[in-house]
Amino acid sequence: MTVRVSAGRHGPFPGVLDQERIVAYAGATGESTRAVQAGEAVPAVFPIILAFEAQEAARADLPDGIWERVRGGVHGEHDIVLYRPLNPGETLDTWAQLSAVRTSRAGTKVVVHFEQMGSDGRVAVEQWWTMVLLGLDGVADLGSVPAEHRFPESALANPLGTAVQHVADDTARRYAEVSGDWSAHHFDIDVARSAGFDFLFAHGLCTMAMCTHRVLDVIGVVDPGRVRRVAVRFASPTRLGGDLTVRAYDAGEGVVAFDAASGDATVITHGRLELRL
Repeated sequence: MTVRVSAGRHGPFPGVLDQERIVAYAGATGESTRAVQAGEAVPAVFPIILAFEAQEAARADLPDGIWERVRGGVHGEHDIVLYRPLNPGETLDTWAQLSAVRTSRAGTKVVVHFEQMGSDGRVAVEQWWTMVLLGLDGVADLGSVPAEHRFPESALANPLGTAVQHVADDTARRYAEVSGDWSAHHFDIDVARSAGFDFLFAHGLCTMAMCTHRVLDVIGVVDPGRVRRVAVRFASPTRLGGDLTVRAYDAGEGVVAFDAASGDATVITHGRLELRL
């Protein structure tokens, strides 16, 4: 029997680009730009921390029976598009909706689409959060998937540089304090082992933020307001206490392709950062 999903639009969930929270976020994710450290500029990945409540509301549209058949779930991909630079202190209200469902070999991909609106009523940020519900099938396709951000093989011939960031043992705690995401596998080794990992690891969205910071370092961009889009595929968790190595490549026309590794494990693939030209 095929399960069909009915998706509603949820919101608005009010939020503020709070300066103190930006400062804490900069510290948690290793942002080295002075303007961000002072709360005077907004990092490109920061708006996601205003969307967790909206994400839960959208996920609740999946029928209860689905969760009984799921073996587990992972955050598979994330895509952020910023239509203009963001300003510290401004309001940003979030709307969320299930926008796509697709069955894959691993399970069922479910995409939550966010629209984050400024005080002028216009969309300032769009995001797509793709999760994979492992072992789930029999769910009817829904909607359209986000735009592709696949790593172009030709970019490998144009390396821009490599940056390394140490991921301190307290990174997960500091990120949880600013984001509100206290998922147990970041703090309890037994829970992490039950998920298949023999180590504690950083939040995926924290890894995405760290990669974005390091890519901007490599290309010499100090204004996060120049970022138009960041998209990644999560391949593996980033180990706490280790190093995150980010490699950036010129993909042409203001596009930087990147990937990242934690020790011997690739943690980010098909990274794409687009700049305003």
